Amino acid sequence: MDSIQVNGIRAYGYVGYLPEERVLGQWFEVDLTLWVDLDTAGKTDNIEDTVDYREAIALVKELITTAKFHLVEKLVSAIADKILSIEKVSQVRVKLSKPAAPIPEFGGIITLDITRSQPK
Repeated sequence: MDSIQVNGIRAYGYVGYLPEERVLGQWFEVDLTLWVDLDTAGKTDNIEDTVDYREAIALVKELITTAKFHLVEKLVSAIADKILSIEKVSQVRVKLSKPAAPIPEFGGIITLDITRSQPK
């Protein structure tokens, strides 16, 4: 199956287990892989025959900036569900990273990585 990859979607949000994460917020970064049949678009050269990835970017940014979840697991799952609502997307991989997780003496990045498919 063909795919479209969209990497480096950044947005500031207020999701997190710690109360200060939900008040002060933090940056999130998302990488998407959208499984889509690109055969028709490759022949017709019409955007209607593919996925307009601007829509996916907008959906991700809107969710990050408006969500009020306690767990990033909920956020990454909500992103996957929203992307699967886009016509022609049969499967999505969402990698959500917290580049500055508020963990003392930890300078690394926390990343959740899920793959979800359309219900059968």
